[in-house]
Parts: sequence; structure tokens; C-alpha cells
Amino acid sequence: MESYRIAVFVIALVAAFAPLLVKLPTRFRMPVVVAEMLLGMFVGPHIFNWVSPDGLVGMLGELGLTFLLFMVGLEINLEEIQGKPLTIAVGGWLLSFSVAMACMYVVHAIGLIQAPPLLAAAALSTTALGILAPILRDEGISTTDFGKLLLSAAAMGEFGPLIVVSLLVIPTHSTFLHTVFIVAFVGITFVIADIAVNARSYSLIKLLAQTMQSTGQLPVRICIALQALLVVLAGEFGLNVVVGAFAAGMVVSLASKGDGGVILRQKLDAIGYGFLIPIFFIVAGMKFDISALWANPLVPVQVTCLLGLLVVVRGAPILLYKQALAANDRLPFALYSATGLPLIVIISEIGVSSGLMAPDRAAVLVSAGMISVLLFPLLAGRMRGNS
Repeated sequence: MESYRIAVFVIALVAAFAPLLVKLPTRFRMPVVVAEMLLGMFVGPHIFNWVSPDGLVGMLGELGLTFLLFMVGLEINLEEIQGKPLTIAVGGWLLSFSVAMACMYVVHAIGLIQAPPLLAAAALSTTALGILAPILRDEGISTTDFGKLLLSAAAMGEFGPLIVVSLLVIPTHSTFLHTVFIVAFVGITFVIADIAVNARSYSLIKLLAQTMQSTGQLPVRICIALQALLVVLAGEFGLNVVVGAFAAGMVVSLASKGDGGVILRQKLDAIGYGFLIPIFFIVAGMKFDISALWANPLVPVQVTCLLGLLVVVRGAPILLYKQALAANDRLPFALYSATGLPLIVIISEIGVSSGLMAPDRAAVLVSAGMISVLLFPLLAGRMRGNS
């Protein structure tokens, strides 16, 4: 028990130090998730070995993972991206995934990158909505036409890969039965969303408002219970649990409109980004086998190749945006879209835990993701004259 107390203290110290680290005056703007992973590497078993990512620490990391996907679902505003932006985004992601599959089969066949093509393609077709959204807000472009198109593309870059990863995990059922379970889960989620959006009464709204600022915190507790429910259902139906957390976030996003919704989101932000989500990235950093980066002389080539593939894969949808984007906005759009660390970490974690990906391959993939969040938004912003 004493060791767990020390481990929790070290993690809490790292989580508090990470936001200070990113404020140091440097030419590169380091996202806080990168700082959390880097610090996690240092305190983890592969460097100083102060904390081990198992037991209570591992459980907190898993809770952080589910809350991260819950917050990602919460950040998707369907009202802002519906219509043409969403239609192009869906087609764009399908194009991205197709290009990723073709590229991964080629590099896998020649032996350059030895990772399961389907899993690697899902990772390459991601976009870090949770990282991009605050960057776009800070640069004042989230409400522009460019920003709306980018946010819709990022939303699909979160949703599409999650579905692919979930379909890869079919533990005990036939493909047909698994498909039935997916349909059932989607149906239940739609029913819950309909109830959350439409089944409102004055007395219920009054009760929720009264407890929002009291020790009861009923709206927050309902959100946590909903997340737990959909995570359990996803697991029982043979889906990956992160899909359940993501679906719960989207349900809460639909139901939490108005001033009360703003307050609720602030409270959920505090729980997620102030407590659980940093633990996930710190624990992910602990699991990162840094020695894999110099165990093979091909690793620098592999990381560089993956960075190029990220831009190619997420830049391919530009073909569909010719009428919607100015010529000088297309390359920045591709670079912003290719920013993809959080889901790359999640997919790598799932791949390693399910035996679909070797830890050293996951380390190379995560390294490319970390460089992408450090480099691509910075380049894109400078190309558009935002910094």
C-alpha cells in the first residue's frame, strides 16, 4: 500500500509539473500531452524506475483512457459541423483510410515497417481533435469556414479509427453475431440520446439546476453513470470499451445545451483534464520502451517514413476540398489534419494489449505521433500567418 501512495504522489507531481513545462519560453509549442508522456518516460521503469504502470496505477490509467474518449465525444458539436462539412469529412476520412491501407501494405511487404496493416492504417488516419480544438481557438480560426471544415475532418479522424479498432477486437463471437451486437449497441445509444434530448420536464430541469452548485452534483454524477453504462455495454457486446466512452460523450454533448451545459462541461473538464486524463498519458509514457528507438538502425527511417505517411494519408482528402479551400490553405489543412498523437497512443495500447502489435512497433508509431503534434501545427500556423 505504501508503494501505491508514493506512486500516486509521483504521478500527481508529474501532472502538476507538465503544464508548467510547456510554458517555458521555447521556439516550439509543446502540447501538454507530450510533456506528460515525456515525464512519464522518465519516472517509469525504462529510465528512473520510480513508478511501475501496473496495479492501482494501471487502473487509473484505464480510467483516464475512457474519460479521454468521453471528452473527445463531448467536444464534437454536430450542429456546427453538420451539412457539407460533415459530408466531405466522411468521404475524406474514407479516402484517408483507403490510402493508409494501400501504403501500409506496401511498406509492410518491403519490410520497412512491420506492423499489422489494418491497425497501422487506423492509427495513420487519425486526427487529434482534443489537441487541435484549443490550438484553433487560440489562433482565432475555430469559427471561420476553414476552422469548421478542419474540425469536422478532425471529428471523423477520431470517430472512424475507433470504429475500425473496435471491429478488430472480436474475441468470442462470429462476424455476423458481432455485427448484430454493434447494431444493438448503436440502437441502444440512439434510444438513450433521444431520452436525454427530448424527455425533459420542468421539475427535472429544476432539480438538475439546484444540484449543479451543491454537494449533490447530480448532472455530473449522471454523466459518469452514463459513461460507465455505455462502457459496460460496449464490453458486453464485444466492442472496445473506448467506443462506449466516446458514445457517452456524444450523448452528453447533444443533451447539454445552454448555460447549464456550459457549467456542466466545465466541471467535466476539471475531472478529466485536471485528474484522470493526465494519468493516462503519464502511464502511457511509463509503458513507452525508449530503448526500442535505438535497438534497430532502421528506426529513424521508420519514424520519418511514418511522419510522411501521416501527411500523405490525412492530406489525401484535399482532393475533395478543392472547391471549399483556398489553394494556400490546402497544405496547412493537411498538416493540421495529420496531427494525431492521442488516438495513436490509444490504438497502440490496444494493439499491444490484444497481442496485435509488438511493443517496439508501437514505440515507433507513438514516436511519430509525438513529433507530429510538436511540428505539424507549428508549420501549419506559420504557413497561414498565425504565428
